[in-house]
Amino acid sequence: MKFAIIGCGLIGHKRAAALRATGHSIHMTVDLASDRARQLALQCPGASHSTDWCGAVTASEVDAVVIATTNEWLTPVTVAAVRAGKHVVVEKPVARSVREIDPVITAAQETGVQVQTGFNHRYHPAIRKARELVDAGALGPLLFLRGRYGHGGRVGYEKEWRANPDISGGGELIDQGVHLIDLARWFLGDFTVVEGQVETYFWDMSVDDNAFLNLRTATGQTAWLHASCTEWKNLFSLEVYGRNGKLEIQGLGGSYGVERLAFYRMLPQMGPPETTIWEYPGEDQSWQLELADFERSVREGTSYGPTLADARAVLQVVDHLYRRHTDRS
Repeated sequence: MKFAIIGCGLIGHKRAAALRATGHSIHMTVDLASDRARQLALQCPGASHSTDWCGAVTASEVDAVVIATTNEWLTPVTVAAVRAGKHVVVEKPVARSVREIDPVITAAQETGVQVQTGFNHRYHPAIRKARELVDAGALGPLLFLRGRYGHGGRVGYEKEWRANPDISGGGELIDQGVHLIDLARWFLGDFTVVEGQVETYFWDMSVDDNAFLNLRTATGQTAWLHASCTEWKNLFSLEVYGRNGKLEIQGLGGSYGVERLAFYRMLPQMGPPETTIWEYPGEDQSWQLELADFERSVREGTSYGPTLADARAVLQVVDHLYRRHTDRS
């Protein structure tokens, strides 16, 4: 497939690298900052660059579009690409609210193109292995899940686009928190009870820097989640508890530490569990694996990766907590 990449920041570069690694061609790179579009195009043989995303998503040479813009542009660019008949990989959270994502869902249903949501954390090897073990019944019936995800910001963080609610739609909850919600739902299923709170403890900004979530399924399984940009040391931790044991995932590579999965299997006599550990010190392959599911979806005409429905379910949780915070204020 020939791709256009809309948004040439950090994630756009990661997406471009994954496309090149899997043999796809990048026809055009687009960014409102022309220098960024040009710099990425230089890394993609044969690619042109532009500041005109409308022209890119309607170009006859383009088969599919990667959308990696800031949050306020995700919905309008996606809708335009879908209406032009292009398959799309769009970064999380896809939209700033449920109200914004619904037109994307309608457009995709009417045109029949494939739209995949950028929940790439599902494709990290420790998380994939954990899902494999759960699906094989190694943990027995699942009881609850606990997740933490956070970073410590950087000088000037409160002046970046993520701190502007008109651009981002919110703070840490809609940034890293959506990954935790998606993973929790991927393991446990839909949440019928949503409780929690968002707070701004440290950063001088009008969006949240911490989000605390207590989510429950119809059968009472609980996800206890915390997303924070006052973590100070980058952290990713996901624990899945079943009647027969526990899975513990730590790290995502890079500054989050080596990715590691521990399986603690409860023995009949209880006491210390039988422990198996897998470590994944290699380069992050989640972007390529995610793209492989997108290719298969386009080829077979059915979704194999995270869908718009998944993104909408996550945004329902986000909307609920932000409304709760507004009502409290």
